Amino acid sequence: MTAKLIRNAYEAVLTMAAVLLCWGTALLLERAAGLHTDVLVLAVALALTLSSTQRTADTRRRLTSLVLLPATAGVSIFLGRLIVSHYALGAAVYTVWMALAIWIRRFGPLATKIGTLLTLPLVALLVVPGPALPPEAQSGLVTWGWSALIGLLACACVWLVQALGDRFGPWRAEPAPEPPRRPSRLHPRPSTRMALQMAAGIAAAFTLGTLLFDHHWPWVVLTAYVAASGNRGRGDVLRKGIERLAGACAGTLLAGAVAVAGVTGHAAVALMFAVLTVALWLRPLGYAYWAAGMTCALSLLLGYFGQNAQQLLPTRLEGIAVGAALSVASAWWLLPVRRRTTTAKVVLGPSEAATRTDSVLPPA
Repeated sequence: MTAKLIRNAYEAVLTMAAVLLCWGTALLLERAAGLHTDVLVLAVALALTLSSTQRTADTRRRLTSLVLLPATAGVSIFLGRLIVSHYALGAAVYTVWMALAIWIRRFGPLATKIGTLLTLPLVALLVVPGPALPPEAQSGLVTWGWSALIGLLACACVWLVQALGDRFGPWRAEPAPEPPRRPSRLHPRPSTRMALQMAAGIAAAFTLGTLLFDHHWPWVVLTAYVAASGNRGRGDVLRKGIERLAGACAGTLLAGAVAVAGVTGHAAVALMFAVLTVALWLRPLGYAYWAAGMTCALSLLLGYFGQNAQQLLPTRLEGIAVGAALSVASAWWLLPVRRRTTTAKVVLGPSEAATRTDSVLPPA
């Protein structure tokens, strides 16, 4: 356990070094070009999510990321505007996009990685404060061109830090061995089942999110996505939903203590990065640690942008509970995936690849 904690700490430091480098570069860009502060949040979100997917990536996968991530980041800005102006249409496009990113896993390992890349900016779209920001902070949000540039910047920062870590650090990234593959006998295929489950959960989250929580609907959608992503069976989705809610409750208490201490301004930003580092360090030991850290970090972020984070914490917990319940319901009752078909990587058809990909960014 000690060796694992030390290795986890090293990987967390590498990730946060890439995040801070991307954040610092984006800060210079923001000041030089007169951009809005949300460009910094986008830089942090993309660098944070990209780090885990690129740690053992080969050259082909990295070149694929270099093309897809900036393009998808730019398109996601248009999708965000669509959701704000035409909520139902934007929600439908978002839902179909997420479902397709899972469905294409049947076409092989490369398609699986592409699907993961396609979801990164969409998850960041919900993490970046848009509709949830106060009105005075919503003007001048980042455009598609700047968003694409931030995608390129995130790739460069992540690759640079990871290359330096492999060159001078005590450990090198080692790809996990490919487990044995076997065809699935399920019909529809597991990727189709998981895509339909994701679509049902996210669609319901968009619907109930806006009805119950108004412009705080992203918390419901985020949880519905996180709990259902990497679906390894009904029990797995139930476990992640419970861990996410438990972690969010712990993060709420931590955020309350921070608020009582009166931490604001630049000190809050520094504390946010510190909390993220600890959450990354403990994440391999249990998802609840990550959920707790992200809940506290997002509370600090919203407080920095002028929201009363303390008043919103109960609402956030309610949204998380609703999103988790929707994911569990879709996984249990809509074409459930049996555990034995998703243990390790399996071929889900003649050319279909792994069913499992870890959640790219499980925000709280």
